[in-house]
Amino acid sequence: MRSPLPPAVTRAVRWALTRAKRIPTSEQIAWARSLPIRSRTVVYESFAGNGALCNPEAIFRALLDDPEFADLTHVWAMSDADATEAVRAEFADRRNVVVVKRGSAAYWRAVSTAGYLINNATFPPAFGKRSGQVYLNTWHGTPLKLMGFDMPGGALESANTLRNLLSADYLLAANPFMAETMYEDAYQLRNVYRGAIIEEGYPRIDRQWMTDAERAERITELGAHLGTPLTGKRIVLFAPTWRGTSFQAPDADLAHLVDQLAALQRQVGEDTVVLLKTHQVVHRAATGIPALKRLLVPNATATNVLLGLADALITDYSSIFFDYLATGRPIGFLVPDGDSYSAERGTYMPLDELPGPVHTDPAELGRALADLMTPDAAPHPRYGEWVERFVPFDDGQATSRVIDVVFRGRTTDRRVRSARRDDRTRLLFYLGGMRLNGITTAAVNLLNSLDTDRYDVTALMSFPRGATTRHNQSRLDPTIRQVFRIGGMNGLKARQALRRVADVSTDPLRAHRRLGHRTLWKDEWTRIFGTAKFDWVADFSGYSPFWAHLLLHSPRATRAIWLHNEMAADRARTVNGKQAFRRSLGRVFAMYRAYDQLVSVSPSLTDLNRVELAEYAPADRFVTLRNLPDAVSAAPVDEREEENEATDEDAARSQTIAAALDVPGLRRFITVGRLSTEKNHARLIRAFARVAVTEPDTQLFIVGGGPLQAALEQQVREAGLTGRVFLTGPLRDPVSIMQRCDCFVLSSDYEGQPMVLIEAAQLELPIVSTAFASARGALPGDDMHIVARNDEALAEGMGAFLGGRVAPASLDVEAYTAEVLTQFDALVPPLSQTTARRAPGAR
Repeated sequence: MRSPLPPAVTRAVRWALTRAKRIPTSEQIAWARSLPIRSRTVVYESFAGNGALCNPEAIFRALLDDPEFADLTHVWAMSDADATEAVRAEFADRRNVVVVKRGSAAYWRAVSTAGYLINNATFPPAFGKRSGQVYLNTWHGTPLKLMGFDMPGGALESANTLRNLLSADYLLAANPFMAETMYEDAYQLRNVYRGAIIEEGYPRIDRQWMTDAERAERITELGAHLGTPLTGKRIVLFAPTWRGTSFQAPDADLAHLVDQLAALQRQVGEDTVVLLKTHQVVHRAATGIPALKRLLVPNATATNVLLGLADALITDYSSIFFDYLATGRPIGFLVPDGDSYSAERGTYMPLDELPGPVHTDPAELGRALADLMTPDAAPHPRYGEWVERFVPFDDGQATSRVIDVVFRGRTTDRRVRSARRDDRTRLLFYLGGMRLNGITTAAVNLLNSLDTDRYDVTALMSFPRGATTRHNQSRLDPTIRQVFRIGGMNGLKARQALRRVADVSTDPLRAHRRLGHRTLWKDEWTRIFGTAKFDWVADFSGYSPFWAHLLLHSPRATRAIWLHNEMAADRARTVNGKQAFRRSLGRVFAMYRAYDQLVSVSPSLTDLNRVELAEYAPADRFVTLRNLPDAVSAAPVDEREEENEATDEDAARSQTIAAALDVPGLRRFITVGRLSTEKNHARLIRAFARVAVTEPDTQLFIVGGGPLQAALEQQVREAGLTGRVFLTGPLRDPVSIMQRCDCFVLSSDYEGQPMVLIEAAQLELPIVSTAFASARGALPGDDMHIVARNDEALAEGMGAFLGGRVAPASLDVEAYTAEVLTQFDALVPPLSQTTARRAPGAR
């Protein structure tokens, strides 16, 4: 691949990057990505740079010793200082072995230009695989613990892992269970992953195979390092997994380890030495414990070499016991917290089905293991079954077979396959900011209602940071694949600035062709999704130029964008003297022509948008899909939706509202919506003031937050309505108050199809609404009392309710939902029609 820069500039860049100290990381990455790919360079990374370990190490050593690959340059990414020195010392005479510090300029240059990338975990969020690179992700073991989306909170925990897996050309699986249960199911790679899964065993397990002479030599070396004689002794390796509650406090369980180690040692006998292999996070703290020092194996020693030396293994939930099955030697499981661990983290197999004795007491386990280590002992009853299931291909030659596939391209006689696929249509929705608003509610309701036998659904979001967004994200059905944009767009700051200026000042679809903008967008799509493909892609938010533009770079998809409102009016909305959406929505409108479907949320709104936005897209692209209802549920009245802890003022407000709702004999009006100009809450307050003169037994509750809150509170005070009108602020579940009120009122100047109207109809509340343009038809029936958009008419409408002239609304939720889902099915074309679409910028 040719560099886009002149040779002199390239040399200068290389020089600057190798010496960069204060250049921002984003700039380092951008410059590195402008350099040519070095096809004969391999970058290795294990456990975020903790050492030359695991599968990457096994592959590295095999390539280094193979004359066929003598021209390769090997680059190790390291973050641990001791491991760095060990690698440099061992390979000091090999000029083709290089060590770089993880996160440095040299690291980003290596990752951005290497022809091959091998990782057993994840590259950082800024990483995006370039065309011409080959990425092998080996992972680091067959899982016993739940992984990916199967974990509690797994969608968030797995964000960068899923991104890496989708970017990989090859995923290595030690066995079919790992391929299917972990990759395809737990990380939900079915249907969207387009690389190859290699099922040829685990290279690191090859290191367990050694001759008797080699084993004896290594045992002698290890004993000398520890200062503990091991020759002529049997070795039991005790390798517990991480047990603390925080990686920042890794000594949380060290006292327990000392006691457990001593109890085990007493039971296995004097002819046996129990050595401790800690989790990498714990190791540094463990070296400071005198009782552990002579039994603690070095962190830099390859785990699988240790497994090859051990006569028996004791672990708990660590995946290394799967590797150890290949030795045929006994395994014991020490699980003092088995019940709580299984309940909190979860395991794929019940602990009582493991291939060895399982105990909570170390002394009991030591005795059971000692029995299994006697010369004439029979294997554990389940051992053979587990060997056949989990190490069927580990014969000491897995490394060579993996190298055949990745470096020689030999696949015909190797176990290489695609991820499983079915006949479901692959849908992608960008859901917006997942804040507390109707768009979020509508999005969650729609996605949770889709037929998962017919659709494979992916939700795209920014990574949720606050309580509100995390709560809304957690409402999504766990079967929905969740992809988060973490990190930022790669590219030089100057180029990014030019992109933003061009997007604002010119037609954004043409601007992306200039100065490499198309490459920026394509690289960002690839950074997030790798090579994943979707059949139908939707911007459900519809308000962000960035996301609207990004989704246009999804290859081979039908593209839809939602129009949740009377968009022309929304663009002209003025708040505090500013038209916040004028410029951004203008850019979104300019991209409408590249979308296949412009989806409004009611028939009358579709007609309005078709007319008012006619200059931006042909009439036949304007279509309708109503919002779906959610099952209404009550929450505590004081459950405020705040990103941070509630203030004293918030607590006082909640107490006031709760007290007001407890006053008997009053009739209460309620509205729910963002406190912004289009909702016109000021009109509602003025109308209520008219009603309050003659109807003293009434109250008004305004639920929501927004930029006009202070102005509305002042209006309430000046109108003398304190104690009669209550601004609750944003609530996670407004239904908790709606259920205790008598009439729902909407005072908006314009709307789409407000979700709160659907909720009010489900609660069978009478509804009074101003005649915004899409009011008629906002609900399936003619259940709303619609009035003109002025103070007097709204007050008369509220009076009509008080006079018993406004009937309760109603909604047949089941029939309505079925109708909406039928409409959705009509939007999504059959798979045979999801062919390549117009490129961005085409008319």
